[in-house]
Amino acid sequence: MSVPYETCGTHEAFESPDACLQRLLARTLNSFELPDETLSRLDTALAYDSCLHSAAHHSDGRRRETYRHVWLVADGSAVTLWELTHNTGPDGQLHHEVYTDQEELRIATARLPLPSAEPEALEGAPPLVVDDRTAQPLPGREYEWGDSPDHARRVLRRAENADRPGEEVAVLLAGAFAHQITQAFGRLDPLRGRRPGFSLYEHAFLLADGREVSLWEVEHTATPDGRHMCEVYETEDAAQSAMERRAASL
Repeated sequence: MSVPYETCGTHEAFESPDACLQRLLARTLNSFELPDETLSRLDTALAYDSCLHSAAHHSDGRRRETYRHVWLVADGSAVTLWELTHNTGPDGQLHHEVYTDQEELRIATARLPLPSAEPEALEGAPPLVVDDRTAQPLPGREYEWGDSPDHARRVLRRAENADRPGEEVAVLLAGAFAHQITQAFGRLDPLRGRRPGFSLYEHAFLLADGREVSLWEVEHTATPDGRHMCEVYETEDAAQSAMERRAASL
């Protein structure tokens, strides 16, 4: 199912987290209801990510989607906003709403004039297609073949953190024959000097015995002089914790 959606970066290759927030607030009808405390925390946003959470499309053209927007803020925590889009109004146009928690989102979604997803409620009505992305497995990897040991060495060599993966990991990845790079979170803020930014990348390696081993690379500018810095960790949790520590220390 194709669900059109304007994500951060559609128009600008390097939009800042604040620009993504401003576009969300501009298109949502009820953004004025957001708590001042939430908006104040978002003023310190360092990184941004978004994803489709769920969708329901009726064959008569009515539809609704929900999206999760997450910002990493300066105190090391994350702020989540939930966006509801639908075209169930009298004008048939696509409308956007924003909420601070899933319960508010659930209540707003329940009031939409869409049929229930339960089979017994669909008798005599066109079928409803429901797609909940949170229940779907991650898609298969698309590996790049060749030069994987060199790629692993380059990633490990540019890591500046003292607790970076050691020699044992380096030896293991010397036997990799394929790899894939995926951006997992955020983007660096291109407006250098204004605020630091964070990005998280997964470098996945395929070994000869069929195992997958990942390195998690944090790129950021949360340094005293604002310079670009790379840190590498063996787990996503460790990388996320490092991002939170860096953000909290600002």
